Amino acid sequence: MQEFIKLTGMVLKTVPIGEYDRRVVLLTKERGKVSAFAKGARKPGSRFSAAASPFSFGEFKLYEGRSSYNIMEADISNYFEGLREDYEGACYGMYFLDVMDYYTRENNDEVQMLKLLYQSLRALQLPSLPDELVRYVFEMKALVLNGEYPGLPVGRQYLESTVYAANYIAGSPVEKLYTFTVTEEVLAELKSIADGLRKRFVDREFKSLGVLEGMVGGGLV
Repeated sequence: MQEFIKLTGMVLKTVPIGEYDRRVVLLTKERGKVSAFAKGARKPGSRFSAAASPFSFGEFKLYEGRSSYNIMEADISNYFEGLREDYEGACYGMYFLDVMDYYTRENNDEVQMLKLLYQSLRALQLPSLPDELVRYVFEMKALVLNGEYPGLPVGRQYLESTVYAANYIAGSPVEKLYTFTVTEEVLAELKSIADGLRKRFVDREFKSLGVLEGMVGGGLV
């Protein structure tokens, strides 16, 4: 008898396999990051075509084989249509997916990382929040959750509002992260902090970040 498991999570990326299939990378609440095959997902009219797309969030029913998972059913509760219709927002979102693919591991407790990703994608769709602010909050909080955030860099004076914002990002629950806005001066300082931390702790370049920075202004994000 086949054994099935149900996992709640989001599609981080997909890779074409063969003529009709896709390999899907999921960030899940129960088992961290897992890879699964979506057979026939590239066929016209496939019931898996939407479920095997980046940003799709929901419940996935998988068959657990000896060496791989196969998606048998998918109940998608959020496709993040707003990002699919907003090219700039989608570029930010794809960068967020890449960051999560970099940080997370299979069989790790990645519940907070999944929450951060979900809430950050929701925040990108809010007209009241600048996408740049969402990005810097996301980058800094990801470091916090990964146990790498060292606090504000020493030897430099920051605006009081910047110090408050950074401490709020570090100490607040993920669900309450995106509840503030900042001035242009504070945003510039948060950019400097987030950029410096990324260069210090992340040992790879993200193609999606290069696309994003090139689109938004040659790195002036």
